[in-house]
Amino acid sequence: MCGRFALTATPEELLELFGLLNVDDFPPRFNVAPTQPILIVVASERAEPGSNLPDRKAMLVRWGLTPGWVKDPRTFPLLINARAETATGKAAFRAAMRHRRILVPASGFYEWHRPPKGSGKASQAYWVRPKKGGIVAFAGLMETWSSADGSEVDTAAILTTGASKAIQHVHDRMPVVIQPEDFARWLDCRTQEPREVADLMVPAQEDLFEAVPVSDKVNKVANTGRDLQEEITPIPATKVRVDDGDSRQMSLF
Repeated sequence: MCGRFALTATPEELLELFGLLNVDDFPPRFNVAPTQPILIVVASERAEPGSNLPDRKAMLVRWGLTPGWVKDPRTFPLLINARAETATGKAAFRAAMRHRRILVPASGFYEWHRPPKGSGKASQAYWVRPKKGGIVAFAGLMETWSSADGSEVDTAAILTTGASKAIQHVHDRMPVVIQPEDFARWLDCRTQEPREVADLMVPAQEDLFEAVPVSDKVNKVANTGRDLQEEITPIPATKVRVDDGDSRQMSLF
């Protein structure tokens, strides 16, 4: 599962990894939560004239996918994640898997290790980051929801898969990570059907991530500082509740 992540990349880093030219000075965000705007990368109709960069562009969308056929989003669960193993067959994700695959740039994500009920132990937050630093690209899906008055909202979900051994001690799920050499194939919804990119939706390489214990300050959406990622020594405490910022949050996990 992925319920929080961070993106602290500079426009130069985004240009280097994704070939994006249309990203303004994007402020660092250390605690991205559901319903908030997130930066995504999509295939563009065409490259800039005279450019040798990939045909890609950046967009801001709401994190929490709403299928186009939903009549009232207020009565529909907020889909922040889509299970990679079943997304192609789910009504909520089927069309997006075929026509609107995206990349979600991230500097890492947060996950919680939750002890068994009745154990008396507290949940422990972890900052899961690339061992070598930098940014990664999560696999995602996009849908545009249109209201009766004609207004539109672009929305997205992050695909998840089984966790790599490096973070299984924290959680048994993790975001799908797409490698740079596979960006074009993942984003190519014209010629690449879901079955032809299924091999990309697998756990990340074992040496890609490391899980660092952090304080429970990340539980609150209002906390957005760099200190959220400072490593701590886990201390037993009472159980905490993660403030997801939306009581309707739900994932197909």
